[in-house]
Amino acid sequence: MDFLKDHSIQNELVLIFISVFLGLCIGTEREYRNKSAGLRTFILVCFGSCLFTILSIKIGINDPDRLAANIITGIGFLGAGVIFKGDNKIDGITTATTIWATASIGMAVGAGYVYLSLLGTVLVLLILSSLTYFQNYIDQNHKIREYRIVVTKQEDLEYCENLFKKNNLRFNVVKQSFSKENSSTSWLLTGKNKNHEMLIQQMMQDGRISSFQF
Repeated sequence: MDFLKDHSIQNELVLIFISVFLGLCIGTEREYRNKSAGLRTFILVCFGSCLFTILSIKIGINDPDRLAANIITGIGFLGAGVIFKGDNKIDGITTATTIWATASIGMAVGAGYVYLSLLGTVLVLLILSSLTYFQNYIDQNHKIREYRIVVTKQEDLEYCENLFKKNNLRFNVVKQSFSKENSSTSWLLTGKNKNHEMLIQQMMQDGRISSFQF
């Protein structure tokens, strides 16, 4: 009986070490990209999910999924903490969903599905690394950026539109404000990244553009 108990403990220790290793793999990728949640966070998420799953199987004999279900709630709270609003977009969504996926990997390890957790880790790393290049390709060819441009004359607004067309950028007016001295317009421009760079260089040297920011 003691042998079986010791053997069970050894198996659980192996599962815990596996969860730490898998959390380390995912955390290393996030740390390398300098994300808000890094190495220690992902190790602890994976390890904690694994340990809670083991405990839910051991102490929740009649209802083993009760503790495991609450892991998802806790991870949702943790993931919300890394989401924040940037200047033009919401940042941290990928990191939050990676935390969520890492928790599922830890739960799979704790439940004894080691091969499934290994496959999950490989897929997470593949999505985070390989698809980044595809995302950059899309960004280079379909860059959306908001510009705030200040001009002194009303007719300069039409001049700005012609400047956008010249650089093959599609445009929409987001908002406008006027004063006696100048007018400020927020434009949403869409096009290739190189066209955005050309526009910026032209506006820096254009006397009709009082100031701009993006």
